[in-house]
Amino acid sequence: MKFLASIFSRQGVAVLFLSGLLAACTVVVDDGPGPRPRPPRPEPEFCTRQYEPVCARRGGDRQTFANACLADRAGYRIVRDGPCRGDGDGGGSGGGGGEEQTFCTREYAPVCARRHGEMRSFPNACEARAADYRIVGDGPC
Repeated sequence: MKFLASIFSRQGVAVLFLSGLLAACTVVVDDGPGPRPRPPRPEPEFCTRQYEPVCARRGGDRQTFANACLADRAGYRIVRDGPCRGDGDGGGSGGGGGEEQTFCTREYAPVCARRHGEMRSFPNACEARAADYRIVGDGPC
């Protein structure tokens, strides 16, 4: 009983009030689990349209890009200057991909090309390779 009387005295009430006030002012900072993520690498806002082809690789995918900026922006590592080997008129896979990294001229020299059994005519060999088709003959199909 003496204990309860001491708590409800003026000093006891003041101590309880100050303890509650101190507990209310406690700040807990939680940064979350694990290490903080690194900020993203700044990327160029745009790439120029100059044609200086490079061969680049990401994982097992190898692709020819019109310039180094486009390759870097797509997350590829440049392997060498110039187009990837196997991009010639001999058939090759065209470097894989499917994104618009190939810039072709407007020259009209029609070719017949095939992909997965589908035959199609293209205005020139560059456009056929850019669409990932294999050239099978000169002239339209």
